[in-house]
Amino acid sequence: MPIQIIHNVASWFLKKRIHQMELFLKYPHEVQNELLFKLLSKAKDTEYGKEHDFKSIKTYRDFNERLPIVSYEDIYDKIEQSRQGVSNIFWPSPIKMFAKSSGTTNAKSKFIPLSEEALEDNHYAASKDLLCMYLNNNENSKLFTGKGLRLGGSKEIYQNNGTSFGDLSALLIDNMPLWASFSSTPSNAVSLMGDWEQKMPAIIDETIKQNVTSLAGVPSWMLVLLHEILDKTGKKHIKEIWPDLEVYFHGGVSFEPYMNQYQNIIPDKNFNYYEIYNASEGFFAAQDQNNSKDLMLMLNYGIFYEFIPMDIYGHEQEKAIALEDVQVGKNYAMVITTNSGLWRYKIGDTVRFTSKKPYRIKVTGRTKHHINVFGEELIIENAEAALKKAALKHDVEIIDYTVGPIFMEGKDKGAHEWIIEFKKAPESLVQFKQSLDDNLRAVNSDYDAKRDRDTTLKMLKLNKAKAGLFYSWLKNNEKLGGQHKIPRLSNERKYIEELLTLQQKMG
Repeated sequence: MPIQIIHNVASWFLKKRIHQMELFLKYPHEVQNELLFKLLSKAKDTEYGKEHDFKSIKTYRDFNERLPIVSYEDIYDKIEQSRQGVSNIFWPSPIKMFAKSSGTTNAKSKFIPLSEEALEDNHYAASKDLLCMYLNNNENSKLFTGKGLRLGGSKEIYQNNGTSFGDLSALLIDNMPLWASFSSTPSNAVSLMGDWEQKMPAIIDETIKQNVTSLAGVPSWMLVLLHEILDKTGKKHIKEIWPDLEVYFHGGVSFEPYMNQYQNIIPDKNFNYYEIYNASEGFFAAQDQNNSKDLMLMLNYGIFYEFIPMDIYGHEQEKAIALEDVQVGKNYAMVITTNSGLWRYKIGDTVRFTSKKPYRIKVTGRTKHHINVFGEELIIENAEAALKKAALKHDVEIIDYTVGPIFMEGKDKGAHEWIIEFKKAPESLVQFKQSLDDNLRAVNSDYDAKRDRDTTLKMLKLNKAKAGLFYSWLKNNEKLGGQHKIPRLSNERKYIEELLTLQQKMG
């Protein structure tokens, strides 16, 4: 079948899905409420369902009052039982797969249950609708005349007691439907390779002569791959290699620090960047408009959403609210109930609503990924915004960064300590540091108050990382490739100290 016909058929099929989305766009609360009671009904005879008497839950208020909000640590023991092959604990369908996640705030691995329903009705359904929205917004797209280059996890899938676990991206690739596999590159054999440093050249060899029309993966690792491709080919721009490349679907970390670098190596004003918000626990939201940073919350994909206002998060009066009660512009911690058997689970992410018709959000950070040692309440969104402005002013490019506190000692005031690895360094680190501090004060009033006359916080300390520092840290911690990320903000000095020690060893 000619390539153009394949593209036309695939596009027609995907665009038809726009009508399925109209239901939750028009009736978001009804769709979410119906979904909740379908989940409760399906799981009423599970161990968890009997423990909390799902059968007697008649209203959202019952659900809110009856079931506890939990973190991974709260359900760890039951998840371990499930991993050993015990069935019907959280969910009636057998759980054969677990998405392994190291998280971003502690080294202990998490194993998130992944049911067949979640694969089909959440991850793959949302992926199809992401493509549907993209094609609907770009009538002249030639997406399926070529391949989508997917950059998945670098861990192998391990078998254990009849269950398997691995990076979410590896599990998705390993179970990918034929239509998706046909339109993707590299092959599954290469995509699932365990050694990142062997995998990288294998990806390049397999994709470099193909007609790649889209990219998908975490921005930091995709950038590494694209630079290696440019080095190997001697080309200046990626479009010289793949002239039909039209869109990059990205997620996992904020895109702000990387935007300038992507625009430098893909110098195409019509090139599209589409952000997605997915995690081991589910596919939650996706960009539904060209040139927009807002993500539309996906409301009929097997996930029921609740939100905890961040001003009461972790307090005695902490309480989750339903979708209909959220306010635009306010920061919330997200709580999910899923078709994999996670019940009122704190995912650890914070979001801010930008719209309620439809429900659109921005991911603002992690509940544990902020710095509030001195009452400054610095979140990732603040750090990214300040860093972007400083980078533009001083014409620099940033590869990675992390921030931690310098604790008060005696009469010495506290401070924030930054480690930044530059691709293109500023002419003056002193001036760049001042710009960064100025911008942090401009975007965060609490930080500004603590910095005023050095009341609590002194001027930040800035360390220029040696080339490859963050890559070496990830390699030493067996976190190369795929979904692994550098911890951005921390209330402790663990990451800062490890990186500074490694920097010394690098000579």
